Order: sequence, then structure tokens, then C-alpha cells
Amino acid sequence: MKTIEKSSKLHNVRYEVRGMVTAEADKMIQQGVKILKLNIGNPAHFGFEAPEHIRKAMTKELPKAVAYSDSKGLLSARLAIAGYCRSKGIPNVGADDIYTGNGVSELIMLSMQALLNRGDEILVPAPDYPLWTAAVTLAGGTAVHYTCDEQADWNPDTGDIKKKITPRTKGIVIINPNNPTGALYPKELLGRIAALARQNGLIIFADEIYDRLVMDGLGHTSIASLAPDLFVITMNGLSKSHNICGFRCGWMCLSGDKSGAQNYIEGLNLLSSMRLCSNVPSQLVIEDALKACAKTDDTLLPGGRLYEQRNYITDALKSIPGVSAVKPKAALYIFPRLDAKRFCIRDDEQFALDFLHDKHILVVHGSGFNWAQPDHFRIVYLPEVAELKTAMASLADFLGYYRQ
Repeated sequence: MKTIEKSSKLHNVRYEVRGMVTAEADKMIQQGVKILKLNIGNPAHFGFEAPEHIRKAMTKELPKAVAYSDSKGLLSARLAIAGYCRSKGIPNVGADDIYTGNGVSELIMLSMQALLNRGDEILVPAPDYPLWTAAVTLAGGTAVHYTCDEQADWNPDTGDIKKKITPRTKGIVIINPNNPTGALYPKELLGRIAALARQNGLIIFADEIYDRLVMDGLGHTSIASLAPDLFVITMNGLSKSHNICGFRCGWMCLSGDKSGAQNYIEGLNLLSSMRLCSNVPSQLVIEDALKACAKTDDTLLPGGRLYEQRNYITDALKSIPGVSAVKPKAALYIFPRLDAKRFCIRDDEQFALDFLHDKHILVVHGSGFNWAQPDHFRIVYLPEVAELKTAMASLADFLGYYRQ
């Protein structure tokens, strides 16, 4: 048989959250090995249930979901999203400025495909959620990574951003709250990033899917609320905040000054129409879901599951010799640092694979998030504290003897 090869477009595309190490974990599971999966933020797998009012809304409204919706989404869903945007201070957003999607992932891909020509550049954080780099690459552009500074609570280095802006730069991606670090960006920093976008005519792509998963009494600021004069595309959804990842319920909204973006918006409309519409059952729960967003989820408060699990995992990691970690302020992840010299680590993917084989725990290596050095990995802290204790004891034991 003639050899069939993958497209050359995929040569520099990676998604290690479900990559080679995960494939090895799945093989081990098929052989009867029990694996603790700390690689994906999937709340339902760890006992976080979808709110009852969401389940009831889905059941009640399901008979209405048999036909295609408008390609951008149901008007009722888009009006609810527009109201949520207003509550966040995001300016100049109406129903026609909103696109629903099969999760935010689909919309990231769509937004890059509509924008980029070969040679165009998009500034993307390092570490990043790797779908952003992949989407830029598949669209023919170049992802230029700016540094998030671990010594400054993983906040973006605006000096590095400024240095990496070129005449080819079309936009900048902001992931806030951040995946994989759990950082929450302060308003003053967001203002400085908006100023750089303003000075250089850049689109801001704001990934804010974790904006409702914030702890310690802190608040989330949407960068679009600070930039009414800029064209901003904000991504959000219900997957994490409402524990309904499988519903694939996301959206993006176009805000601010759209006067110079009409041709690009035509491209977004074209691509949105070509996929007909996002799944209608999930759209039918958006209105009910967003009505309850004013109240903080109890799991994020002292004594709540996520809050206590976040505190435990941070302290446990710091107690292991050769490991350090910045305490997350939001989201579901922590991005600890390994003393690469102490452990002689040259290949962090190999580290994750060896840890999997020895201790049957699956994590994602830092280079999977486009972090340049082999000295970090991401842990999802969704398991209950008792299970996290077992995992951290295993990690401490493993690092006691592991050397590459």
C-alpha cells in the first residue's frame, strides 16, 4: 500500500495535553493499570457535577434543538452573553457581535483562520495554552512567544512583549486567568498591555474562560473593559465554570472599535456560516447559566474543594526538595518548577513518561505549553485532597531517586 503521510501543515503543531505521554497512559489503562490523570482540567471526572438547573434546562429545552440555529447562535443565548459582557464592562457588544462555538477551541481556530496570511505574526504567551500556538501555525502564521515571568507571579513581561512587536505582528493573545500557571493579571498590567496594542495597532485576543474561577477574594478584570477604543476579541464559555466540558459551550465577542475590522469580520462570518452553527442543545442553557454568575462558587471560598485543594498542592510541592511553585490565584492548574540540575533533566517529556511508568500518574511536561526550558510541568488539582496527598507522596518518592 502507498504510504499516506500527514499534511506538512502539522509538522510544527503539537498538543501535548493529549499527546504521546497521554497515549502511553491510555495503553497502560487498557492493560489494567490504574492511572491518576492530572493532565486535563475535566471537573466531571473528579466529582464536580453540573448545576441541577443547567441539567434541567437542557432536558426541558431539548425538543427545541432539532433545527440549525443562526450560524452565530440563538438570539436568546447571544443576548444573554451580551448582558454578561456589559456586567464585565466590555464595551460596544450587541448580539451581532457574538459567535457561539463548540467550545472556545473551535473559535480560536476560526479567529486565526480568518485573519492570518503566511508570514503574519501573533504574540502568544510562554507558557501558553498550546491550542493558541497550534491555531496560529495551522492558519499559516507564526506564533512569537513573549515571556511570562515566574518571579513576578507569572505575569507577562511587557518589556519582552514590546521587543517582539514587528511590522508583521497582527495581534496579541492574553490568557487571563492563565492556563497553565493559574496567574490572575492585575488591572495596571492589563492597561500597559492595552497601551502597547494601541501604539502598534494590534488586535487583542483575550482568552478568559476561567474568569469565574478566581480565589482569595480577588476580582477578574477583562482587558476589553480597559480598551473601548481598540478592537478586542474575548473568548469565554461554560465548560469549566459550570462543569459541563462535554457540552462544548463557548463563545467569542467582538468589542470596542470595529470600524477598521469590517473585512476581517466578513471573514469570521463566512467561516462561521460554513460550519452551519454550534451545537444547539448547549446554546439553550446559556441564558439560565449566566443568570447565576453573580454569586461566587462555594468551592472557591475557604473550606471549599478547589480552594483547599489549591492550598494543599501548593504547600505540598514546596515541601519537596528541588521543587518550587507559585501559588495559583485562579483556574485549575499549578505549574511547578524542577531544579533541572539537581535532577539532571534534559528532556521534560521523558520526565513525564518516566513518572507515568513508575508511579502511574499522568502530568503534562512544560515544553508542551511552549516553555523553552525542560524544568516545569503542569498539575491539575481537581482531585480531592486525599488523592492529591497520595500523588504528592509518589512525586516526592520519585524525585528522591530520579535522575536522567
